[in-house]
Amino acid sequence: MDKEQITKKLEEVIQDVMPDIEDINMTSSITEIYGVNSVSLIRLIVAAESKFDVEFSDYELALSSYDSFGDLVAVISEKLAQ
Repeated sequence: MDKEQITKKLEEVIQDVMPDIEDINMTSSITEIYGVNSVSLIRLIVAAESKFDVEFSDYELALSSYDSFGDLVAVISEKLAQ
C-alpha cells in the first residue's frame, strides 16, 4: 500500500474518530490546528491499528512523536513495509 492510499484510509479513520475535523491537511500541526490531545491521539491510533492491521508500541503513543497527521502516515507506512 502506498502513502497516498494510507493517507486516504487514515483520513477516513480521522473522520470516524474526530468528526469535528473537516478539512484535513496532513502537514498542519495536529495540536495547534486540530486541537488533538494525548487521549484523542490514542483513540486515533487504536482505530488506525484496527483499520491497517498494525500494532503501535507504547513509546509510539506519545503525542510528542507526531507533529502532523502526515507523521502518522509515515509510521503506518513503515509498519506495513515490515
